[in-house]
Amino acid sequence: ADPTATVKWLKNGQEIKPSAKYVFESVGNKRSLTINKCSLSDDAAYECQVEEEKCYTEVFVKEPPVTITKELEDVHTVVGEKVEFEVEVSEEGANIKWMKDGVELNRDTAGSRYRFKKDGRRHILIINEATKEDIGTYYAFTNGGESQAELEVEDKELEILQSIADLTVKASEQAVFKCEVSDENVTGKWFKDGVEVHASERIRISHIGRTHKLTIDEVVASDAGDYTFVPDGYALTLSAKLNFLEIKIEYVPIEEPPKIHIDTSGCGDQNTITVVAGNKLRVDVEITGEPAPVTCWTKGDQVISEAEGRVRVEKEQTLSSFVIDGAEMEDEGFYTITVSNPVGEDKAEIYIKVVDVPNSPENVKCTSVGEDSATITWDPPSFDGGVPIKGYLMERKKVGTARWTKLNFDVYESNTYEAKKMIEGVLYEMRVFAVNSIGVSQPSSNSKPFMPIAPTSEPTRLVVEDVTDTTCALKWRPPERIGAGGIDGYIIEYCKEGDDQWVQANKELVGENDYRVKGLPVGEKMLFRVIAINIAGRSPPATLSQAVTIRDIVENPKIRLPRNLRSKLIKQVGEKVNLVIPFQGKPRPVVTWFKDDVLMEDKSVGTRTSEVDTILFIRSAERRHSGKFTLSVQVEDMSECADIHIQVVERPGPPINVHVTDVWGFNAALEWKPPKDDGNCEIIGYTIQKCDKKTKEWFTVYEHNRRPSCTVSDLIMGNEYSFRVFSENICGLSNDPGISKNSAVITKTGLMYNPKLFKEVGMNYSPKFIAPLLDRSVIAGYTTAISCAVRGYPKPKIIWMKNNITIEGDPKYLMKNNQGVLTLNIRKPGLFDGGRYSCRAVNDLGEDQVECKLEVRVLQEKGEEAKK
Repeated sequence: ADPTATVKWLKNGQEIKPSAKYVFESVGNKRSLTINKCSLSDDAAYECQVEEEKCYTEVFVKEPPVTITKELEDVHTVVGEKVEFEVEVSEEGANIKWMKDGVELNRDTAGSRYRFKKDGRRHILIINEATKEDIGTYYAFTNGGESQAELEVEDKELEILQSIADLTVKASEQAVFKCEVSDENVTGKWFKDGVEVHASERIRISHIGRTHKLTIDEVVASDAGDYTFVPDGYALTLSAKLNFLEIKIEYVPIEEPPKIHIDTSGCGDQNTITVVAGNKLRVDVEITGEPAPVTCWTKGDQVISEAEGRVRVEKEQTLSSFVIDGAEMEDEGFYTITVSNPVGEDKAEIYIKVVDVPNSPENVKCTSVGEDSATITWDPPSFDGGVPIKGYLMERKKVGTARWTKLNFDVYESNTYEAKKMIEGVLYEMRVFAVNSIGVSQPSSNSKPFMPIAPTSEPTRLVVEDVTDTTCALKWRPPERIGAGGIDGYIIEYCKEGDDQWVQANKELVGENDYRVKGLPVGEKMLFRVIAINIAGRSPPATLSQAVTIRDIVENPKIRLPRNLRSKLIKQVGEKVNLVIPFQGKPRPVVTWFKDDVLMEDKSVGTRTSEVDTILFIRSAERRHSGKFTLSVQVEDMSECADIHIQVVERPGPPINVHVTDVWGFNAALEWKPPKDDGNCEIIGYTIQKCDKKTKEWFTVYEHNRRPSCTVSDLIMGNEYSFRVFSENICGLSNDPGISKNSAVITKTGLMYNPKLFKEVGMNYSPKFIAPLLDRSVIAGYTTAISCAVRGYPKPKIIWMKNNITIEGDPKYLMKNNQGVLTLNIRKPGLFDGGRYSCRAVNDLGEDQVECKLEVRVLQEKGEEAKK
């Protein structure tokens, strides 16, 4: 009712937000929800809510039916052949149910007899070797249709390649019945007049490949009859008749010299016979002569036997046949046939040439690439098959896929091919086939993967970073345009000014963006250029705009002292000291180390110097290593020095002469003297512990006590206490404590404090400094202060001095005295303010004096500006 009311849409209780999939529309009082590209996930309950009112509906989504776009086709085949039933559906990824004669076929029930294959919308049922059991009706079912086809399987027909022929033979001659069938695995039996023939000394039965033979030696009259060959498993018989000829004729022998009659009219060259490898060759040679000549076939010195074999000789009256079953390359060569009888002899020579498809091309590789092309080269096959190579066929594929694409359908004669229309940045592989008049070779090995890509642009910002008398250091930035192939590295070339013969400086590609060219002639003006290399080849060069003169540049020595070494370096005994101090200077500076202004010869302190820095290292620091270490860097007659102060510290010794000076009430007063060994640094406090002799447990009373005395309170009446004191410096507490020589007994009586008689002591005493001046190292321009503490009565007069000269009336100095703490403030000190400062305190009873050294340092940057 309210056109301005807010409407919420919910799906399964979850609110829906407007999007490209869900579109909300509002027209007057009408509200609508539109669902674009509906899918199975949209099957849900939807709710419309306006304030407190709601209404519901449900949306049911079903998959669209999958229809069959290409029906199954009937198949007629023979036993042992491969059968494929193919059906095409309307959608990819659809599920197909296969059935045979009402029985479902799946991977579990079909076993290894059936295979199921999917290729996009094509679904294929494959039967590897069909048998008669596979005969039936096959169905393919989808949720939107079905298709069926019949499979008929028949026995293989046996083909007779050569039937047996009738024979007429004379007594004592040999009779040979021979036949050839299409299947070399077929066996069979021989029969004579319906009775099976068995092998004996005179009768031989053989089966070689597809040829079956029955040989009868020294034929007699009883051998005449009908002979039959029956193949096993086939309703087929081959029959022939053997006629026995008995001739009794008296004749006058005719003598005729032997003669060989060879028909080579179908051969190209004289007496040359060509056969394709794997094929059968039969050469029939007619021979005449009386008496019947003896025939001998030879290859070189080897005689071809008449026995059964792949290469053999067969004889039939006036015909001599040379047979090769399945010709091989080793069968190629000259063969000689020799015939002789008592009248004479004749010879003839024939050449058997065996040809085959060529071997695969070799060494297929990509020599160069472009943005969408690549140049491929290969070597001819090692064997051309015996006939000239006509050309080549090329294929390519993307790396990671199995699909090869033909690049040419007509043979390509050259050994270099430019493949085009490729995608930049995609890896490809190539293979090549060789073609001769016999056929196509096997594919070559795949080339190494290559990527069509263009060379990069030239490197940028080529500059000279450093020059010596024989070297030049270059630096550059990567090219602005690199591309998908990246950069394999860089080549650096140089030449003399005015010359165009560029010399490559690096043998291997440089991966970094800098390089030092070495071995340059001194004093010459040289030009340099840098070229980026990737799989596509060389980029345009980046060349220096002007020549560089090769000579050593003198640079003043300069020490880059790290900030942490500008003040005193404190290390504990046993710690490792490793100081790395960089420096500059050309030619290479001479570096010298001093300790306390003496040339350093301590073998426990090691140094190591490179072209750009020096290292001072101590494997285990000792207190004797404390002091001033001076680094001197010298180039020719110029030098620079830097001082490094090292202080090696350790834990202090125990306080001495610890004793209880007084006990009153629940309190005890302790005093002691500082330790003899302060660990080479200031004592910063003491830790006091007490021990009740009953429990013998130690408890800490005070920590960081500054004075060499203290008062221990809250002791327990009737107990006896002993005390121990640890001294403390920056390394920590001493290892051993100082134990009190006497103990404190808290008695139960005498709780009232009886002060000792006051002994009047004179209050006047001479000045004494209780805190000395300490050496300081400060930075020029920053206000600093030095301070000490003195006591004395009457109040002493304070005199400040610099280099033993009294400081008076100088506004740069401000002197303060706060209850004996003396401070001298120096405003913005300069280099000339360094020196020895002393403070003298004087009264009527005497005087005392302390002094310190003040070092004023200049920051490096400021030092450079001062030099400039």
